[in-house]
Amino acid sequence: MPKTINRVRNAGIGLALMLAASAPVAAADLGAKDEPIKLAMLEWTGAHVSTHIAGQLLEKLGYKVEYVTAGNFPQFSGLADGSLSASVEVWMNNVGDIYPKTLAAKQIEDIGKLDLKTREGWIYPKFMETVCPGLPDWTALNKQECVQALATPETAPKGRFLDYPADWGSRAATILADNNMPYTAVPSGSEGALVAELEAAEAAKTPLVMMFWGPHYALAENDVGWVTMPPCKEQTNEHCITPPDVDKIVWSGFGAKWPAAYAFLKAFKMDAGEQEKMMLAVDKKGEDLDAVVKAWIDKNEAVWKPWVDGAKG
Repeated sequence: MPKTINRVRNAGIGLALMLAASAPVAAADLGAKDEPIKLAMLEWTGAHVSTHIAGQLLEKLGYKVEYVTAGNFPQFSGLADGSLSASVEVWMNNVGDIYPKTLAAKQIEDIGKLDLKTREGWIYPKFMETVCPGLPDWTALNKQECVQALATPETAPKGRFLDYPADWGSRAATILADNNMPYTAVPSGSEGALVAELEAAEAAKTPLVMMFWGPHYALAENDVGWVTMPPCKEQTNEHCITPPDVDKIVWSGFGAKWPAAYAFLKAFKMDAGEQEKMMLAVDKKGEDLDAVVKAWIDKNEAVWKPWVDGAKG
């Protein structure tokens, strides 16, 4: 580098240090408040709700926020290189191989639980208990009359199992194979497609078994049963479905760059019942996500104010 450029660079660094030293403490605590915090927007509505609540409260702290569409697995590449700043609703049972690698490389940081009470597994419309006698026990799905009822032209002679969208990962397919179950896992197109098929099956009494999770507004509107799951071949996320933890993950440089935001996100929590109400308003009533979130924030200052005040220091 030419010496003249070095002198300019050094002078700039010196000026920056002088300005930082003379800045108010509160401004220093905010860190790089003029650079947007980029929050990952994952594919499901619950994550949209959690993320927008976090985003609107970060704005109250004085930050700029951008919402960046991200896939469940691809988000970790963005978090690792800093093109994404944070992801506030990461279901830890479906993080793939990339999460432990980026965590071990100290490219990302897990800053704690979201405290979202969860449920995950295989569900079916309750009328299926007459189609597949023995449900909710998983062995009922292996009976020939049940397999035939669930078979489609694309999967016959195997039954059709409706799985998560492909980019969410397919643990269901692994568990079906582990237990030699005569089913083909067929990925759905989206969260909306999963819900639409559940509602259509309920209305038309069409046989259906599918992967699903809670909290979700659809569970309040449809009468479903939960399959008692088959034994786990291995006690790992790939081979076993248990109620997952939901964590908050940030880029490794987040805390140094936005200290107050870091403190806020560590404190941030999400109640499952409250989330389901907002999901219902957005997905079924067609209300605007930002408006729904703002209404919740306006009504629940007692919940979030300690997070914001604590972050201010």
